[in-house]
Amino acid sequence: PPFILPRNPEILSPYIHRTTIQKMCGILGLLLADENCHVNQMLYDGLTVLQHRGQDAAGIVTSEKGRLHLRKDNGLVKDVFQTHHMLDLRGNVGLGHVRYPTAGSSSCAEAQPLYTNFPHGVCVAHNGNLTNAAELTDICRHQLRRHVNTDSDSE
Repeated sequence: PPFILPRNPEILSPYIHRTTIQKMCGILGLLLADENCHVNQMLYDGLTVLQHRGQDAAGIVTSEKGRLHLRKDNGLVKDVFQTHHMLDLRGNVGLGHVRYPTAGSSSCAEAQPLYTNFPHGVCVAHNGNLTNAAELTDICRHQLRRHVNTDSDSE
């Protein structure tokens, strides 16, 4: 049956407090056993379904025989990925992300997945907040002598 609010909704406040919807990004990863198949359309379809988890930005990275193909930008899934982008996202392994910003700014540089070529090349998609982001940034800058490009705690 449908949920109907009572005339005095304040009686629900303890319940609503315990079940508050958390704002989080949407992440999807796929690995196909057949190296000749491509995950791009499945990732696109999956991110479209997860769009309610984040409308700030969208991104997909795929891997084709060890080569990474990345497309990300601010906007909805349907606006970020056009046909020519999808044709470039070849490979049987992929990671997709829709962003709900909880840290950093709305810069397209903070759209995920994030990529770094140090030490061997890796992509990452993150959901949530890193509580020790300032400490990790300090270690990256001063001990590892790496440049941090964004205000994103995920970088």
